[in-house]
Formats: sequence, C-alpha cells, structure tokens
Amino acid sequence: MKVILDNGHGRDTAGKSSPDGRLREYAYTREIARRVAQDLKRRGVDVSLLVPEETDVPLEERVKRANRIYVETDSRAALVSIHVNAAGSGSSWEAAKGWSVFVDPSASDRSRSLATSLAKAAEDAHLPIRYQTAGLLYWEQRLYLCKHTLCPAVLTENLFQDNRADVAFLLSDAGKQAIVDLHVKGIVNYLNSL
Repeated sequence: MKVILDNGHGRDTAGKSSPDGRLREYAYTREIARRVAQDLKRRGVDVSLLVPEETDVPLEERVKRANRIYVETDSRAALVSIHVNAAGSGSSWEAAKGWSVFVDPSASDRSRSLATSLAKAAEDAHLPIRYQTAGLLYWEQRLYLCKHTLCPAVLTENLFQDNRADVAFLLSDAGKQAIVDLHVKGIVNYLNSL
C-alpha cells in the first residue's frame, strides 16, 4: 500500500499564514509532510509526496497525480492531505482552535476508517479535537481533493494558524513532533487494519 501525502497550498496562496507571519502554511505543511514521509519510510511504508513544488499546484492537477499513483499501484494507495486551519482571513487573531479531519460526504468506508484512525491518534496525543457531530470523529464536507480522488482520501486541519496558542504550539519542537507522530500513528494503524 502506498501512502500519498499532500501538503496543501503553495507559497503564493494568499491568506495562508498566521497574522504575525511566523507560520506560513505552505512551509509548515511541507516540513510536516517530509517528516511524516521519513518516519513512515523508516517503518517500511511506501510513501509519495504529491506536491514537491513550493508553488501552488491546482487541485485538478493534484487529483490527476493522486489518481495516476492509485492506478499505478493497482488500487493500493491512500491520500492524506495535511493543512493548518484558519477561522479568518489571516489578518487578525481568532478564537477558533483545535484539530480536525475531513472526508467527502460520499466517502468510502476506507476513507472514513482512515479519518477515524487519524482522529484517534490525535485524541491519544491529547490534542483538542473539533467535532462536527457528537460521536463522529471526522467532519463531512465537500472538498475537491477528497471527492475526486479514486483512492481513500482525507484532509487534516492541524489546529489554527490564526489562534495564538495553536501557533505557539505548532511552531514548537514538541508541537511539530506531536503533529508528525499523530499522522504516522494514524496512518500505520489504518494500514494495519487492512
């Protein structure tokens, strides 16, 4: 099984940073995706980074890339898109906080299983979890990448880039390691469940 890691937006995407500019989503998610990939590879997991570029790769192209990998692996791949959430436009600090994972409303059982595995790993890391529906560990939302990829696909929102406390945690060594570890644990547990 190949794990496809998508690291979200590019450096030119407007509004994707903390109000003070210390956290830029494109750089942060690329660092996290690289670290997750390295850890998974050390565990013998086949991993591919979907977007090695720093520029913003359109969603349609990212879907094409993921679908190509899925076909090339004989339908043995899963996608995790790594992001940092925002409550506003990035110009001011907001109160929203917490971690969440998303699937498309038409998601497969495998997508839902992957999302649940990641959410349980986030709970184990004692991160504050945002729930859309009580008792459901993942959110359902129409997201182009999750809807149009052929493989199981989820999107994680790793705290908020416009919440001061979340940003301080995300930029700390302990925070970065917690985000890496939860992705690795969630992915490995999902793979072991297959």
